[in-house]
Amino acid sequence: MKRSATPYLFLLPYLAIFALFWAWPILESLLLSFQNTRVSPPVWNLSVNWGRILGDAAFWDALRNTVLILVIQVPLMLALATALAIGLNSQLLRVKGFFRFAFFAPVVVGAVAYSAVFRLLFNQNGAVNAATGLELNWIFDPTGAMAVIITTLTWRWTGYNAIIILAGLQSIPKDIYEAAEIDGASPWQQFWRITVPSLRPVLLFCLVLSIIGTLQLFTEPWLITNGGPGTATTTLGVYLYRQGFQNINFGYASTIAYAITLLALVFSIIQLRLFGRES
Repeated sequence: MKRSATPYLFLLPYLAIFALFWAWPILESLLLSFQNTRVSPPVWNLSVNWGRILGDAAFWDALRNTVLILVIQVPLMLALATALAIGLNSQLLRVKGFFRFAFFAPVVVGAVAYSAVFRLLFNQNGAVNAATGLELNWIFDPTGAMAVIITTLTWRWTGYNAIIILAGLQSIPKDIYEAAEIDGASPWQQFWRITVPSLRPVLLFCLVLSIIGTLQLFTEPWLITNGGPGTATTTLGVYLYRQGFQNINFGYASTIAYAITLLALVFSIIQLRLFGRES
């Protein structure tokens, strides 16, 4: 018994930290979602928050904005990341290490820093308007603000996903391509018949992570557009923050958090069922 307990003693510090800073807040948030926290002390009311969320127009607007970003930005980003990974894997490319670092670098840039840069770039007097000859006030136009958010997210996460896809590309045996070339397969046929099927687990991994990340999106809309103009770029993450820390309604904020969790679970299961089957 002493020997079998030894590993758990080594794990005990981590388990204690996990229980204190992860497990308990998750459980406490679940309990708060069933309480009316607008009164002191909070009182149990199983329908005050979950009943409200079904008829909350602001919540559904935030969900619509989040899904719009997901539907446009995630496929665009993964397509660019796949093309970039193929380019980084090319035998014709020199100084590969430099290019891999350069495209991965946006991930390590501070969120406040790059958000400020993109806000300046898309300012009415910014570099984007100067380069294109437009006079659009991007940040204060609903469509323009959404375009800025999508552009920012694509800039930040394309290189990150490209490195993951590149690792998948390098795991494909080269003799498969050699055999296909001998059989007369064109590069385009090799891409669709060999590369894409072989990359499916990696692409699925990137897709699921991107969906979960988009459903939690907060930083860019908050720092660049503050969820505006109006509610044009208010995502579920921004709406959750406003309910919890501006309206001081932690019960309803917890309900939104669990709604996001349920949505992420549903989307992930759908993706795994549709694209997770082995060939």
